[in-house]
Amino acid sequence: MKAIVCNRYGPPESLTLEDWPDPEPGAGEVMVAVHAAAANYPDNLIIQGRYQFSRDLPFVPGGELAGTVHALGPGVEGFTVGDRVIGIPGWGAFAELAPVPAAKLVRLPDSVPMDTGAGLVITYGTTHYALRERAALQTGETLLVLGAAGGAGLSAVELGRAMGARVIAAASSDEKLALCREHGAQDTVNYSHEDLREAIRALTDGRGVDVVYDPVGGDYAEPALRSMAWRGRYLVIGFTAGEIPRLPVNLTLLKGCAIVGVFYAAFQDREPERFVALMDELMGWLVEGRVRPVITERYPLEQTARALREIAERRARGKIVIQTERGRSGD
Repeated sequence: MKAIVCNRYGPPESLTLEDWPDPEPGAGEVMVAVHAAAANYPDNLIIQGRYQFSRDLPFVPGGELAGTVHALGPGVEGFTVGDRVIGIPGWGAFAELAPVPAAKLVRLPDSVPMDTGAGLVITYGTTHYALRERAALQTGETLLVLGAAGGAGLSAVELGRAMGARVIAAASSDEKLALCREHGAQDTVNYSHEDLREAIRALTDGRGVDVVYDPVGGDYAEPALRSMAWRGRYLVIGFTAGEIPRLPVNLTLLKGCAIVGVFYAAFQDREPERFVALMDELMGWLVEGRVRPVITERYPLEQTARALREIAERRARGKIVIQTERGRSGD
């Protein structure tokens, strides 16, 4: 099979397209014929050896995919060869075949295109878990989304609106904010030339926001925390700015607010039944049209490095999807 291979830790350009041995599904695994794989920020960390989990070299990266069941490993029940599925292998998705634990696969309805499905699990799954479980977001509350035009940010804009929140999108350009408004943001802040804290104060009449969704970190974290309302929840999603912020925790005392970590991969492993329940709800919203991953770029497998570079340099808007030859030939 064709696969993108990480032979040494380094930037996206160090990846190579190779003929790679076809994998075999192990016990409890399903072999998936990959149609599409989403590119995500953690993929860049993994290929640089900077993620929470490491993989022995060489390996095939890619943590999220959509495709059809190609073969079943020992002990697998509930799937049949040919089933349309989406899943989270952790790595291995940037290839024509990928083994995935059966517990991390979900059926994809016929009405949902493969590339749309490929962009659902990690980004929308993380955000759904964050807003539903970690923040307990309520109808009528105000949600501030930082980095709102990226894949994670747009998912928070969409899901926040679907859950009945007032959504304030913050991003670095008017073009990005226009995209956020197209997908449900009621208010926007361009923090490249607006003071984030003052803008939030004006938009909320001084009350502050109930929930902050922060996949960025860096310089905007502290002013966002200072913009919290009483009993607010600050969701730590990630650090695409590259800097882990040092927040003054006395603010949590003064505001009665909480800083809440969101680690979706650990949630899947520790609470598998709840993971499936949330995915069922999210898939229902997808079929109903309440949410729809925004696919802004599609790259062939051989251009995976280019896709990851777009994400690494924070030029991506919405989701970027990698398509195999099978995926490009039609869903």
